Amino acid sequence: MQQITDIFKIQDLKKRIFFVLGALAVYRLGASIPIPGINTAALQALFESQKGSLLGFLDIFSGGALGRFSIFSMGVMPYINASIIMSLVQGAHIFPVLDRLQKEGESGRKKITQFTRVFTLFLAAFQSLGLTMALTRMDTSGPAIVTNPTFGFYFVTVLTLVTGTIFVMWLGEQITERGIGNGISLIIFAGIVGGLPSAVMGMIELIRVDEISLISGILIFAMVLAIVAFVIWVETAQRKIPVQYAQRMVGRKMMGGASTFLPLKVDQSGVIAVIFAVSLLSVPYTIGSFNPNAAWAQKLMSLMNHTSIIYQLVYVALIVFFCYFYNSVSINPKDLAENMKKWGGFIPGIRPGEPTANHIEWVLNRITLGGALFVSAIAVLPDYLRAKFNVPFYFGGTSLLIVVGVALDTIAQTEAHLVMRNYEGFYKNSKIKGRWFNVGS
Repeated sequence: MQQITDIFKIQDLKKRIFFVLGALAVYRLGASIPIPGINTAALQALFESQKGSLLGFLDIFSGGALGRFSIFSMGVMPYINASIIMSLVQGAHIFPVLDRLQKEGESGRKKITQFTRVFTLFLAAFQSLGLTMALTRMDTSGPAIVTNPTFGFYFVTVLTLVTGTIFVMWLGEQITERGIGNGISLIIFAGIVGGLPSAVMGMIELIRVDEISLISGILIFAMVLAIVAFVIWVETAQRKIPVQYAQRMVGRKMMGGASTFLPLKVDQSGVIAVIFAVSLLSVPYTIGSFNPNAAWAQKLMSLMNHTSIIYQLVYVALIVFFCYFYNSVSINPKDLAENMKKWGGFIPGIRPGEPTANHIEWVLNRITLGGALFVSAIAVLPDYLRAKFNVPFYFGGTSLLIVVGVALDTIAQTEAHLVMRNYEGFYKNSKIKGRWFNVGS
C-alpha cells in the first residue's frame, strides 16, 4: 500500500499514469461508437457463430470493437503489420537507404518511423476495404449485415476505419512518450481486459443456472491462476552468465577485480512475438474477406480456427521465429563481447573476443528455444482445450500471455521511476524481478 501512495507523491509519475488512464478511456469510448449503416443484430449473430475462429479472437483482441464494427475496428493491427514488414526489410538489408538511416542515429530512426506510418496508412486502407467487402458480401442465413451497400457507404466506412487506425496509432505513440509502458501494447491490453467484467458475470450466471457446476467453475478459476503464475515465473526468469573483471590501474587507484553476471532473459521478446504472430495470421483472413463466398476463401477461413492443426502449427512457427528475430535485433553478442573485453571483463573458462561472443550466442539460442516453446505452449494449449471441451471462459492462452506480459512490463517501468527517485519499489520482499531465477544451460 505504501508503494501505491509513493506513486502519487511523484508529480511526473502521477501525470504519466493519469495520462495513460485518460488515453485508454478515449480508446474505449471510440471502440463503442459504431459505424452507421450496419445491422447490429445480424453482426452480433455473425460474431457469435465465429467465436472459435480467428475472427472471434480478433474481436477479443480489439475489445469488442470489431464485433460492434466501431470506428476503431481495425485497432493497431495495420500498424503492427507495417512494423513487422519494416523490421524484416531492415534485417534483410533489402533497401540500402534504410541501412543508411539506421546508422544516422535518432534522426534516422525518426525517418524510418515516418516511413512506417505511411505504410500503415496503405495497409489500413487495404484491410479496411477487405473487412467492409466481407461484411457486405458475407452469406448469412438471416438479414443482411449492411443495410444499403452503396459506393457512399464503402467510401465513408473505409475512410472512417483508416482514420480510426491512424488515431489509435498516434494515441499509442503518445502513451509511450508521455505515459508509462508501451502504448501499442497497453491499447491491446485495454481491449482484452475491457471484456473481462462481462465475461466474469457471464461465468457466474452459468453457475447460477447450473449450466456448469460450482466445482467446475472453481477448477477453471484455479487453472487460470496457475497459468498466470507459471507465465510470471518464466517471463521473469533469467540465465545468469558469470563475468569476472580483472584488476587494472586507473591513475593511482587499482580498479576492477569484481565478479558479476550478464543476465539474459529466457523470454526476451515478452509479448512482442505473440502480438506479431497474431497480427500476421490476420493477413490471410483479410485476403479471403474480399470474396468470402468463394470456395477458396471459405477453405482459407476454415483453417483460421483455433482447433485447426494447420493454424496451430503456423502459429507456433511464427512465435518461435519472432522470438529469435527479436533477439537478433535487440541483442548483439559481438558488441557484448567487445564491451567486456574493453573493460577487462571475461567469462571464466572462455577466452575474450570471438570465443566469448560465440559462447553468449550459444547460450542465447538455447534459452530462446526454451522460452519460445513455452510461449507457444501457453498460447496454443489453453485455446485448444477451451474449444475442445467447451470451457466457457473469456481468456485463452494468447490473451493471458499478452495481459500478464504487458502488466509486468508496465509495473517494471513504474518500479524504475520509483527507484530512480529514491522510493522503495514494488518488489521489496518478492522474487518477481527474476534475480532469483537461474535457468541452467
